[in-house]
Amino acid sequence: MEVGLVGKPNVGKSTFFSAATLAPAQIADYPFTTIEPNRGVAYVRVRCPHVDLGKPCKPNHGACEDGIRLVPVEMLDVAGLVPRAHEGRGLGNKFLDDLRQAAALIHIVDASGRTDFEGNAVKEGTHDPTEDVTFLEEELAYWIAGILGRDWEKNARRASLAGTPMEEVIQERLAGLGLTIPQILVAVKDAGTPPLAAKPAELLPLANAIRRRGKPMLLAANKADLAPPENLDRLRALKGYEVVPTAAEYELALRRAAKAHLIDYIPGAASFAVRDPTKLTDAQRKALDTVHAYLERFGSTGVQRCVESVVFKLLDRIVVFPVEDETRWTDKKGNVLPDAFMVPRGSTAKDLAFKVHTDLGDHFIRGIDARTKMVVGHDHPLTEGDVVKIVARA
Repeated sequence: MEVGLVGKPNVGKSTFFSAATLAPAQIADYPFTTIEPNRGVAYVRVRCPHVDLGKPCKPNHGACEDGIRLVPVEMLDVAGLVPRAHEGRGLGNKFLDDLRQAAALIHIVDASGRTDFEGNAVKEGTHDPTEDVTFLEEELAYWIAGILGRDWEKNARRASLAGTPMEEVIQERLAGLGLTIPQILVAVKDAGTPPLAAKPAELLPLANAIRRRGKPMLLAANKADLAPPENLDRLRALKGYEVVPTAAEYELALRRAAKAHLIDYIPGAASFAVRDPTKLTDAQRKALDTVHAYLERFGSTGVQRCVESVVFKLLDRIVVFPVEDETRWTDKKGNVLPDAFMVPRGSTAKDLAFKVHTDLGDHFIRGIDARTKMVVGHDHPLTEGDVVKIVARA
């Protein structure tokens, strides 16, 4: 699964990326620091079933810390977007193409209002951050409408004559975006089907609906430590969005301090503990005091909450654990709970079989619930934390 970080230049996208992944990224206080996309891995946290088994697990990917399984999520930090990016301004075309495979988006917004649409510094209070949300929505809609609009009338008429469902035509046109037929069907229901001879502007409502359904977006109100309360209130008042106050710079500082063994800190936590105050410089103590005050005010830096809200709320994923031995919860090498898969809520045992390997799905016979040892059929819905053995024909 890939989550894209989007926003105008100079809002802290690369800082957010580095904080979420601890992967290196060029960070600077000027527009278009990021040219090529940064890729890294963030993690979401779930309770690990090994706690119930009473034996330590051995993850193939991610990690497990004190009974909390860290499940990897690929993260993509792309170049900043400016108004009329779909016309090629800034790095717009490249930005948009880099987002094709993202399942969801985190829009990093400068909640302080101290940067204009181009990412240039402006006087405090002179820029409304909700305008950044509006322009980014429009850019994404124009981008999708532009793809749809290429030979729209010819393709629509051909589909009409052949009796091909319009959603299949739309999916084919947008093949590179990873959209599903159900997502397109809901989008068409929301916006209506454009006429056969639709002009570009007439495709915008459908394009916007497709973006909402196919690439849902969360708002990270970054630089919340500098944001006037009214700016946060305006962002929270926007319909259709979860808004998370965020201080990516503080999260990055905490994770680096933890990595250096200066503090004990769990990403997403509401507090941290200094290991040895005598090893801190005066500047470090002052910085940690500032971060502590922020955590007391907001409850967390917001970075981990953004990642997990996207995965578990916007995308409605659950985590399940396939095993080969339903008694010991191991693979054939004896590793306990080696794999953790994120699947859409409502996925079945057979869906999990296909997720593990196409051959398992093609030759699926049954599943076995490793907790209850009950046999489950191909249409058995999975729930969070299920441990399942897949039985398939050889």
